[in-house]
Amino acid sequence: ESYGELNADKSNAILITHYFTGTSHGAGKYAASDATSGYWDSIIGPYKAIDTNKFFVVSMDSLANLNVKDKNVITTGPASINPATGDPYGLTFPVITMRDMVNTQKSLLESLGIQKLYAVAGPSMGSMQAIEWATAYPDRVERLISVIGSSFSDAWTTAALDQWAIPIKLDQYWQQGNYYKSQPPTEGLTAALLFITQIALTPDYVNRIGVDIKHQPLEANPLMDIQARHGINDWLYNRAKERAENMDANSLLYLVRACQLFMAGQKNDLRTGLKQMTAKSLFLPATTDLLLMPYNARNTYKELKEMNKDTKIAEIQGHLGHLEGVLNIHKHSATIAAFLAE
Repeated sequence: ESYGELNADKSNAILITHYFTGTSHGAGKYAASDATSGYWDSIIGPYKAIDTNKFFVVSMDSLANLNVKDKNVITTGPASINPATGDPYGLTFPVITMRDMVNTQKSLLESLGIQKLYAVAGPSMGSMQAIEWATAYPDRVERLISVIGSSFSDAWTTAALDQWAIPIKLDQYWQQGNYYKSQPPTEGLTAALLFITQIALTPDYVNRIGVDIKHQPLEANPLMDIQARHGINDWLYNRAKERAENMDANSLLYLVRACQLFMAGQKNDLRTGLKQMTAKSLFLPATTDLLLMPYNARNTYKELKEMNKDTKIAEIQGHLGHLEGVLNIHKHSATIAAFLAE
């Protein structure tokens, strides 16, 4: 997707890199009847923080995008057809990294004649891609906006991410990834998405939902039937099940691995990777984030400061946890607009 117009010298391009379960649908609607707009619609558009009167904004679907059944998604991943065999790649698809995602974006931009980005910005996994841009191709990135992100996958994050992959691999229908001509591992994928949904929120938010649906420890159904769920678990399950309809289980495994493999600049240590950066940077972690916790951004900011890099940090307050960086990014509209004006 793109918004705004590319100027004559092609110097006003901003790349938006999306989050783990997201797509290129960053702003606007495909049709007036759509229930919701693109995920960063509150900051992308005319007179908004990323002002499309000034900037040409472009976004593309990641490699191995989860939403392979979405008619608006264009991606290549394990669910794609291997031209050599005529069958889906499955687990023969190569492991991918953030650098691979960045390189596909780089190819797209070069096809448009864009050699340098005014800025690259993204939330969560999109933040990893944005940081990879700034460390892999420092001469092509002038500004970096990292939202609810991290500059590498530490031991805690790597272990937490693996919990998303386990239910899929334990599903009887997964069949080592060879399920495309049979029953897919829908329950495993649903369980993975349930875990993702909960960790992307906070205890405060989930407890508010519990009040709304009248959660009680001694609910009648789970008291009498070991296979019954509490209402809050039904709430999480039903949302995960609905999202799973557009998604591919193998693709989730590949995105998990790409996140686990992430180290800024693909160097042996963080400092070496960050040393490559010449872009101005802005970090916007969410104070209540339990997924990519705010210490990740704080530590990266500290490292850059110690290297005398031009960097800033501001935290997103609120009870939505990780999702603050998606649903409530407008809280820092002024921060982003000021940063882009520098």
